[in-house]
Amino acid sequence: MSQTHAPVDFRTALYRGWRGRCPRCGEGTLFGGYLKMRSLCPACGLGLEPYRADDAPAYFTIFVVGHIVVPLVLIVERYGNQPPLWFHALLWLPLSVLLALLLLPRFKGSVISLLWVYRVAAPKPSTSGIDVSS
Repeated sequence: MSQTHAPVDFRTALYRGWRGRCPRCGEGTLFGGYLKMRSLCPACGLGLEPYRADDAPAYFTIFVVGHIVVPLVLIVERYGNQPPLWFHALLWLPLSVLLALLLLPRFKGSVISLLWVYRVAAPKPSTSGIDVSS
């Protein structure tokens, strides 16, 4: 674990994060569960705890799923001779949920990797309880 690692460029880190791998070594996994981030990379020991994706993956997921599903809904509505509402619900709700479940961990891994590349770590909480940094 004390070995040195080659510098990682933007694209490589983004690809590794998309695959759910450690941004530094590409071997260890970022997640212990579906979205539960590991505190350390099991392969290289990189501390992943300071890199928090927060709400960004959810925003990106909603943005992409919306831009895929809404045009398809409009196309089916226009050229499908205005199908009934139950047809839309039966078709688009499962597709939206499936796309969201597939994309969310990939966006989260990518955001964590980009935070690591640019060294944007979350601030450490104050032990005194009062923030006097300003």
